[in-house]
Amino acid sequence: MTWSRRDGGFFHPMQHYYSLEEVPIQNAWLTVGVFDGVHRGHRQIIRKLVADAHTNNAPAVLLTFDPHPASVLTGREIKCLTTPTERADLLGALGVDIVITQRFTPDLSTATAMEYMSRLKETLGLSHLLIGYDFALGKGREGNAARLTEIGKELNYSVEVIQALSDESGVISSTEIRKLVATGNVTEAAKLLGYNYSMSGEIIHGAERGRKIGFPTANIDYPKQKVIPANGIYAGWAWIGEEKFMAATNIGFNPTFTPERQTPSLEAYLLDFDRDIYGQELKLEFVSRIRDELKFDSVDALIEKIHEDVDKTRDMLK
Repeated sequence: MTWSRRDGGFFHPMQHYYSLEEVPIQNAWLTVGVFDGVHRGHRQIIRKLVADAHTNNAPAVLLTFDPHPASVLTGREIKCLTTPTERADLLGALGVDIVITQRFTPDLSTATAMEYMSRLKETLGLSHLLIGYDFALGKGREGNAARLTEIGKELNYSVEVIQALSDESGVISSTEIRKLVATGNVTEAAKLLGYNYSMSGEIIHGAERGRKIGFPTANIDYPKQKVIPANGIYAGWAWIGEEKFMAATNIGFNPTFTPERQTPSLEAYLLDFDRDIYGQELKLEFVSRIRDELKFDSVDALIEKIHEDVDKTRDMLK
């Protein structure tokens, strides 16, 4: 692939691949990592990668993994902040030219740093590697910055290390943000992410109880591999394509009607909205948590509380 520049940047859409062997490039300027959430700390590395790669007339390439390596290594399921597609879209918006989502397997975890870097050199023509201060790869995480620099001298690529971005609470990490989202603290999560956390999915048919009580909701078939905020009511934004609406979103088991439910549902009441949108894609951004999910003694009590939730949503989003 020939790379051309105009007005300081490449003029092609971001390309997303799922295998190293599919990528038709050489002279890659590369960073490697999970980059779950593509948070503010990640963006410091990514912006430098993009700027420096394009200055050197080279493609900015990011290699990430799915599933999360820690889930494969520990056998413990890790819910992520972003799906591979969401992650690639966020990275493309930052100017990354190529995103590679490699499947992380037990076999891959046994490769030595030399074996893995040799493969990257062969498939991508690796020219420059940009990594975070605590990055390591290879069996037993032996491929730290010092080891990767040593290997680079042998394989003819350079290595650059970027220090972590911190705020008043410390180093920004995906692990911390996942905890914030899981406990419903979406406002603090947004500060670290640099954007509102969101869930997307197809609008599916539900029990239509909301319609019967005057509050029709859009039920979302959300990706189960993502972190879902703690049960409760949230003020936020609903996106249908490029259209944006205020939304009061409920996450939980609907205990007033289905106390036996085991899997949380995700449904949103879109304010000032009246259209049939079944089958369409809906993105829900979470701005602030209003309250816990509650079980009501009567439908009238539930309706009264929903009115309060809608009023609070409108006030919060003004």
